[in-house]
Amino acid sequence: MSRIAARFKALAAEGRGALIPYLEAYDPDRATSLELLRAMPAAGADLIEVGMPFSDPSADGPVIQAAALRGLKAGATLVGVLDMVAEFRKEDDATPIILMGYVNPVESYGYERFCKDAAAAGVDGLILVDLPPEEGAVIAAPAQAAGLDIIRLVAPTTPDARLSYVLAHASGFVYYVSIVGITGTRSASAHDLAGAIPRIRAATDLPIAIGFGVRTPEQAAQASSIADGAVVASALLATLAQTLDEQGRATAQTLPRVLEQIRGLAQAVRAAGQKAP
Repeated sequence: MSRIAARFKALAAEGRGALIPYLEAYDPDRATSLELLRAMPAAGADLIEVGMPFSDPSADGPVIQAAALRGLKAGATLVGVLDMVAEFRKEDDATPIILMGYVNPVESYGYERFCKDAAAAGVDGLILVDLPPEEGAVIAAPAQAAGLDIIRLVAPTTPDARLSYVLAHASGFVYYVSIVGITGTRSASAHDLAGAIPRIRAATDLPIAIGFGVRTPEQAAQASSIADGAVVASALLATLAQTLDEQGRATAQTLPRVLEQIRGLAQAVRAAGQKAP
Protein backbone atom coordinates (compact mmCIF):
# COMPACT_ATOMS: atom_id res chain seq x y z
CA MET A 1 0.00 0.00 0.00
CA SER A 2 1.31 3.45 -0.90
CA ARG A 3 1.96 6.09 1.74
CA ILE A 4 -0.98 8.13 0.42
CA ALA A 5 -3.43 5.23 0.58
CA ALA A 6 -2.14 4.16 3.99
CA ARG A 7 -2.48 7.66 5.42
CA PHE A 8 -6.05 8.17 4.20
CA LYS A 9 -6.99 4.70 5.45
CA ALA A 10 -5.57 5.48 8.88
CA LEU A 11 -7.35 8.82 9.04
CA ALA A 12 -10.65 7.23 8.03
CA ALA A 13 -10.19 4.75 10.87
CA GLU A 14 -9.72 7.74 13.20
CA GLY A 15 -12.93 9.24 11.86
CA ARG A 16 -11.46 12.44 10.47
CA GLY A 17 -10.13 14.06 7.34
CA ALA A 18 -6.61 15.15 6.43
CA LEU A 19 -4.85 18.47 6.72
CA ILE A 20 -2.65 18.97 3.65
CA PRO A 21 -0.52 22.12 3.91
CA TYR A 22 1.50 23.45 1.00
CA LEU A 23 4.95 24.92 0.83
CA GLU A 24 6.88 26.31 -2.10
CA ALA A 25 10.31 24.73 -2.38
CA TYR A 26 13.17 27.17 -1.79
CA ASP A 27 10.82 29.88 -0.50
CA PRO A 28 12.41 32.12 0.63
CA ASP A 29 15.54 29.93 0.55
CA ARG A 30 16.41 26.25 0.57
CA ALA A 31 17.36 25.99 4.24
CA THR A 32 14.20 27.68 5.50
CA SER A 33 11.87 25.68 3.27
CA LEU A 34 13.58 22.41 4.23
CA GLU A 35 13.31 23.26 7.92
CA LEU A 36 9.63 24.07 7.44
CA LEU A 37 9.06 20.84 5.54
CA ARG A 38 10.68 18.84 8.34
CA ALA A 39 8.59 20.58 11.02
CA MET A 40 5.20 20.31 9.30
CA PRO A 41 4.28 16.76 10.42
CA ALA A 42 4.82 17.55 14.11
CA ALA A 43 2.68 20.67 13.65
CA GLY A 44 -0.19 18.57 12.33
CA ALA A 45 0.33 17.98 8.61
CA ASP A 46 -1.09 14.64 7.50
CA LEU A 47 0.16 14.90 3.91
CA ILE A 48 2.29 17.68 2.42
CA GLU A 49 2.21 19.34 -0.98
CA VAL A 50 5.52 20.74 -2.16
CA GLY A 51 5.37 23.29 -4.94
CA MET A 52 7.90 23.08 -7.76
CA PRO A 53 8.64 26.74 -8.58
CA PHE A 54 7.77 27.72 -12.13
CA SER A 55 7.91 31.10 -13.82
CA ASP A 56 4.68 30.91 -15.85
CA PRO A 57 1.88 29.29 -13.83
CA SER A 58 -1.67 29.15 -15.12
CA ALA A 59 -3.62 28.28 -11.96
CA ASP A 60 -1.77 30.15 -9.22
CA GLY A 61 -2.91 33.42 -7.74
CA PRO A 62 -0.62 36.32 -6.77
CA VAL A 63 0.47 34.84 -3.44
CA ILE A 64 1.71 31.53 -4.87
CA GLN A 65 3.18 33.30 -7.90
CA ALA A 66 5.25 35.49 -5.58
CA ALA A 67 6.38 32.46 -3.59
CA ALA A 68 7.44 30.67 -6.77
CA LEU A 69 9.45 33.68 -7.91
CA ARG A 70 11.17 33.84 -4.52
CA GLY A 71 11.99 30.15 -4.87
CA LEU A 72 13.40 30.60 -8.36
CA LYS A 73 15.44 33.58 -7.21
CA ALA A 74 16.83 31.39 -4.43
CA GLY A 75 18.00 28.85 -7.01
CA ALA A 76 15.23 26.27 -7.13
CA THR A 77 15.54 23.51 -9.73
CA LEU A 78 13.79 20.16 -10.02
CA VAL A 79 17.00 18.46 -8.91
CA GLY A 80 17.05 20.74 -5.88
CA VAL A 81 13.41 20.06 -5.05
CA LEU A 82 13.96 16.30 -5.19
CA ASP A 83 17.05 16.68 -3.02
CA MET A 84 14.92 18.50 -0.43
CA VAL A 85 12.47 15.60 -0.35
CA ALA A 86 15.34 13.12 -0.01
CA GLU A 87 16.66 15.09 2.97
CA PHE A 88 13.18 15.04 4.53
CA ARG A 89 12.93 11.28 4.04
CA LYS A 90 16.04 10.70 6.17
CA GLU A 91 13.91 11.61 9.19
CA ASP A 92 10.34 10.85 8.09
CA ASP A 93 9.38 7.74 6.16
CA ALA A 94 5.64 7.98 6.80
CA THR A 95 4.29 11.38 5.76
CA PRO A 96 3.15 11.38 2.12
CA ILE A 97 4.76 14.01 -0.12
CA ILE A 98 3.01 15.26 -3.24
CA LEU A 99 4.81 17.46 -5.75
CA MET A 100 2.64 20.09 -7.38
CA GLY A 101 3.60 22.10 -10.41
CA TYR A 102 3.54 22.41 -14.20
CA VAL A 103 4.53 20.14 -17.00
CA ASN A 104 7.21 22.21 -18.79
CA PRO A 105 10.03 21.63 -16.26
CA VAL A 106 9.15 17.93 -16.02
CA GLU A 107 9.15 17.54 -19.79
CA SER A 108 12.53 19.26 -19.95
CA TYR A 109 13.85 16.97 -17.22
CA GLY A 110 12.50 13.90 -19.01
CA TYR A 111 9.34 12.10 -17.88
CA GLU A 112 10.88 8.69 -17.22
CA ARG A 113 13.96 10.13 -15.55
CA PHE A 114 11.85 12.46 -13.42
CA CYS A 115 9.54 9.70 -12.20
CA LYS A 116 12.46 7.44 -11.31
CA ASP A 117 14.30 10.22 -9.50
CA ALA A 118 11.17 11.44 -7.71
CA ALA A 119 10.37 7.97 -6.43
CA ALA A 120 13.98 7.45 -5.35
CA ALA A 121 13.83 10.72 -3.43
CA GLY A 122 10.69 9.61 -1.60
CA VAL A 123 7.94 11.40 -3.51
CA ASP A 124 4.53 9.70 -3.43
CA GLY A 125 2.37 11.61 -5.88
CA LEU A 126 2.37 14.21 -8.63
CA ILE A 127 -0.05 17.00 -9.49
CA LEU A 128 0.75 18.52 -12.87
CA VAL A 129 -1.86 21.23 -13.15
CA ASP A 130 -1.65 21.81 -16.89
CA LEU A 131 -1.35 18.18 -18.05
CA PRO A 132 -4.88 16.94 -18.89
CA PRO A 133 -5.66 13.20 -19.06
CA GLU A 134 -5.78 13.38 -22.88
CA GLU A 135 -2.07 14.20 -22.86
CA GLY A 136 -1.22 12.15 -19.79
CA ALA A 137 0.18 9.11 -21.57
CA VAL A 138 3.61 10.75 -21.57
CA ILE A 139 3.87 10.26 -17.82
CA ALA A 140 1.32 7.55 -16.99
CA ALA A 141 3.55 4.53 -17.62
CA PRO A 142 6.73 5.99 -16.03
CA ALA A 143 4.75 7.09 -12.98
CA GLN A 144 3.09 3.71 -12.59
CA ALA A 145 6.41 1.92 -12.98
CA ALA A 146 7.92 4.15 -10.29
CA GLY A 147 4.95 3.72 -7.94
CA LEU A 148 3.87 7.37 -8.13
CA ASP A 149 0.25 8.41 -7.93
CA ILE A 150 -1.02 10.86 -10.55
CA ILE A 151 -3.50 13.09 -8.76
CA ARG A 152 -6.11 14.70 -10.98
CA LEU A 153 -8.02 17.92 -10.50
CA VAL A 154 -11.75 18.37 -10.97
CA ALA A 155 -13.75 21.57 -10.63
CA PRO A 156 -17.32 22.79 -10.07
CA THR A 157 -17.62 23.18 -13.84
CA THR A 158 -16.54 19.61 -14.65
CA PRO A 159 -19.53 17.89 -16.34
CA ASP A 160 -20.44 14.32 -15.43
CA ALA A 161 -19.03 12.76 -18.60
CA ARG A 162 -15.78 14.62 -18.17
CA LEU A 163 -15.67 13.77 -14.47
CA SER A 164 -15.80 10.05 -15.20
CA TYR A 165 -13.05 10.37 -17.81
CA VAL A 166 -10.73 12.37 -15.57
CA LEU A 167 -11.20 10.09 -12.58
CA ALA A 168 -10.54 7.00 -14.67
CA HIS A 169 -6.99 8.31 -15.01
CA ALA A 170 -6.52 9.30 -11.35
CA SER A 171 -4.88 7.62 -8.39
CA GLY A 172 -3.94 8.54 -4.83
CA PHE A 173 -6.72 11.03 -4.23
CA VAL A 174 -8.85 13.50 -6.14
CA TYR A 175 -8.09 17.21 -5.84
CA TYR A 176 -11.33 19.19 -5.93
CA VAL A 177 -10.71 22.76 -7.09
CA SER A 178 -13.51 24.33 -5.09
CA ILE A 179 -13.73 27.63 -6.97
CA VAL A 180 -13.74 28.80 -10.57
CA GLY A 181 -10.54 30.79 -10.91
CA ILE A 182 -7.01 30.97 -9.57
CA THR A 183 -5.73 30.06 -6.12
CA GLY A 184 -6.17 32.25 -3.09
CA THR A 185 -8.76 34.64 -4.51
CA ARG A 186 -11.98 33.50 -2.83
CA SER A 187 -13.58 30.57 -1.02
CA ALA A 188 -16.45 28.21 -1.71
CA SER A 189 -19.32 28.05 0.77
CA ALA A 190 -20.02 24.98 2.88
CA HIS A 191 -23.33 24.69 1.01
CA ASP A 192 -21.56 24.59 -2.34
CA LEU A 193 -19.07 22.00 -1.11
CA ALA A 194 -21.75 19.81 0.42
CA GLY A 195 -23.55 19.79 -2.91
CA ALA A 196 -20.47 19.07 -5.01
CA ILE A 197 -18.72 16.27 -3.14
CA PRO A 198 -21.46 13.59 -3.45
CA ARG A 199 -21.29 13.88 -7.24
CA ILE A 200 -17.56 13.12 -7.13
CA ARG A 201 -17.99 10.28 -4.64
CA ALA A 202 -20.48 8.68 -7.02
CA ALA A 203 -17.76 8.54 -9.67
CA THR A 204 -14.77 7.29 -7.63
CA ASP A 205 -13.70 5.43 -4.53
CA LEU A 206 -10.62 7.62 -4.15
CA PRO A 207 -10.37 10.07 -1.23
CA ILE A 208 -11.25 13.67 -2.08
CA ALA A 209 -9.27 16.70 -0.92
CA ILE A 210 -10.61 20.23 -1.29
CA GLY A 211 -8.32 23.12 -2.20
CA PHE A 212 -8.03 26.49 -3.98
CA GLY A 213 -10.10 28.38 -1.39
CA VAL A 214 -9.37 26.97 2.06
CA ARG A 215 -7.80 29.65 4.23
CA THR A 216 -9.06 29.58 7.81
CA PRO A 217 -9.29 26.86 10.47
CA GLU A 218 -13.07 26.95 10.14
CA GLN A 219 -12.88 26.43 6.38
CA ALA A 220 -10.34 23.63 6.80
CA ALA A 221 -12.62 21.93 9.31
CA GLN A 222 -15.59 22.21 6.96
CA ALA A 223 -13.67 20.95 3.93
CA SER A 224 -12.06 18.02 5.71
CA SER A 225 -15.37 16.89 7.20
CA ILE A 226 -17.39 17.27 3.99
CA ALA A 227 -14.66 15.55 1.95
CA ASP A 228 -11.57 13.61 3.08
CA GLY A 229 -9.01 16.39 3.30
CA ALA A 230 -8.33 20.11 3.12
CA VAL A 231 -5.45 21.69 1.22
CA VAL A 232 -4.21 25.02 2.57
CA ALA A 233 -1.72 26.90 0.42
CA SER A 234 -2.08 30.64 -0.16
CA ALA A 235 -2.92 31.42 3.46
CA LEU A 236 0.32 29.81 4.67
CA LEU A 237 2.43 31.46 1.98
CA ALA A 238 0.88 34.84 2.79
CA THR A 239 1.88 34.42 6.43
CA LEU A 240 5.40 33.44 5.41
CA ALA A 241 5.67 36.47 3.15
CA GLN A 242 4.59 38.79 5.97
CA THR A 243 7.52 37.63 8.12
CA LEU A 244 10.24 38.33 5.56
CA ASP A 245 12.53 41.32 5.88
CA GLU A 246 12.82 44.12 3.33
CA GLN A 247 15.24 42.04 1.26
CA GLY A 248 12.85 39.08 1.22
CA ARG A 249 14.90 37.02 3.66
CA ALA A 250 13.57 34.82 6.44
CA THR A 251 13.47 36.26 9.94
CA ALA A 252 13.22 34.75 13.41
CA GLN A 253 9.42 34.87 13.04
CA THR A 254 9.15 32.99 9.75
CA LEU A 255 9.04 29.40 10.96
CA PRO A 256 7.19 30.01 14.25
CA ARG A 257 4.41 32.00 12.58
CA VAL A 258 3.78 29.48 9.80
CA LEU A 259 3.96 26.49 12.13
CA GLU A 260 1.59 28.17 14.59
CA GLN A 261 -0.87 28.62 11.73
CA ILE A 262 -0.56 24.95 10.77
CA ARG A 263 -1.17 23.89 14.36
CA GLY A 264 -4.36 25.97 14.43
CA LEU A 265 -5.56 24.43 11.19
CA ALA A 266 -4.72 20.92 12.41
CA GLN A 267 -6.55 21.46 15.69
CA ALA A 268 -9.68 22.55 13.82
CA VAL A 269 -9.52 19.59 11.42
CA ARG A 270 -9.10 17.12 14.27
CA ALA A 271 -11.94 18.67 16.26
CA ALA A 272 -14.28 18.53 13.28
CA GLY A 273 -14.01 14.79 12.74
CA GLN A 274 -15.52 13.46 9.56
CA LYS A 275 -19.16 13.48 8.61
CA ALA A 276 -20.77 10.69 6.66
CA PRO A 277 -21.01 11.44 2.91
